[in-house]
Amino acid sequence: MHRHQRAARAPKSASTAPRPAPANKLTAQEEALILETLNSERFIDQAPEQIYATLLSEGTYLGSGSAMYRLLRREKQVAERRRQARHPARKVPELVAYQPGEVFTWDITKLAGPAKGTYFDAYVMIDIYSRYIVGC
Repeated sequence: MHRHQRAARAPKSASTAPRPAPANKLTAQEEALILETLNSERFIDQAPEQIYATLLSEGTYLGSGSAMYRLLRREKQVAERRRQARHPARKVPELVAYQPGEVFTWDITKLAGPAKGTYFDAYVMIDIYSRYIVGC
């Protein structure tokens, strides 16, 4: 209750007022030049930070590394930039048993021992069809 009363008495903040554009905002031409450079054949497989460092060492400044990331994010290009092979999803093999003793599976479980820091490994062999333990 007290929190709501204080909030009602507190002056309203000016956060709803429109903010002015920053003085150093990139123009549309500068953004296009940066995107063209990032997507050029020379830099297509490099991260924006690497491109930024390379261009700075050559004496060229197009924008900050964060500006490059921001432009790529806006264009939905922030991902792995290298060309990668696309492998089709493999089907997980499924084992089916039609009678007991056809297919077995195994499991290892750690069991706490009598003292702290000691463990026992319980090895179990299970028949898939009947779900009985056939070996330990």
